Amino acid sequence: MKRLKMASAVLAAAALLLAATGCDSGDSETAGDSGQSSSGGKQITIGYINWDEDVAVTHLWRKVLQDRGYDVKIQQVGDAGPTYIGLSKGDIDLFFDGWLPATHATYWKQYGAQLTDVATWYDSAPLTIAVPNYVTDVKSLADLKSHASEFDSTITGIEPGAGETGVVKKMMKAYGLSDWKLQTSSTSGMLSALEKATKAKKPIVVDLWRPHWAYTAYPIHDLTDPKGAMGKPDGIHAIGTGSFATDFPEVDAMVKKFHMSDDQLGSLEQDVLVENKENPDKGVATWLAANPDFEKSLA
Repeated sequence: MKRLKMASAVLAAAALLLAATGCDSGDSETAGDSGQSSSGGKQITIGYINWDEDVAVTHLWRKVLQDRGYDVKIQQVGDAGPTYIGLSKGDIDLFFDGWLPATHATYWKQYGAQLTDVATWYDSAPLTIAVPNYVTDVKSLADLKSHASEFDSTITGIEPGAGETGVVKKMMKAYGLSDWKLQTSSTSGMLSALEKATKAKKPIVVDLWRPHWAYTAYPIHDLTDPKGAMGKPDGIHAIGTGSFATDFPEVDAMVKKFHMSDDQLGSLEQDVLVENKENPDKGVATWLAANPDFEKSLA
């Protein structure tokens, strides 16, 4: 579900927001200082953002770890800044959607010394700008400027604090789109706008990333980037607390073996976010039944 950073003032605000409001919780209880749940099981907290790959993979790992006797709490966090802050403070043990080395570079520079880069589970994840296939006269980012009226000089984006938002703003300057509007809201808001536009066959420009199930669900294509303004593809990393390997040696070893192909991640997102969006755990069960060797590969 590939994103640059906010200034230190915004990060400080994010820290205050996290402290004040906390995060939406999953099914299990909050871990105590010992890392044990009230039932005596091994407890771990996985933080996630409402980015599609993060939602799908977090729910997958909750099931995988529950099968190994862990009491797993998942916490939804509003954006990348609070997630890295939560990891640095130990409020979150693990996060599966770190985009490195570029998109989350600012967060890593600020908090990386207090964190662990556990593993890269997806090798090449580019940030993208996409339009519907029926917009046949726009093939490149360089084409957007001359089609401003067609798109109402607007790019529909995701969360304002997402790393990709900063990348898109730089891209807009590089292609002379400074008078355009980057309309930020949320990933779900962007996808809703994309669905509405494609159903009505209306022009729209959205910021996306690969892998994403939207490329299967909607008739869209990426615009080429002759200036390379969107940057090189990142890897998607699992990020843990600074003491993650010591606190969770079994999980650390498992995550180091974790890797997903395009087909695996695409089918997982389809099962969890499209076919079973009201019951993601059912989607995970469906996916695991179709991929019986996955859990064995982590042993």
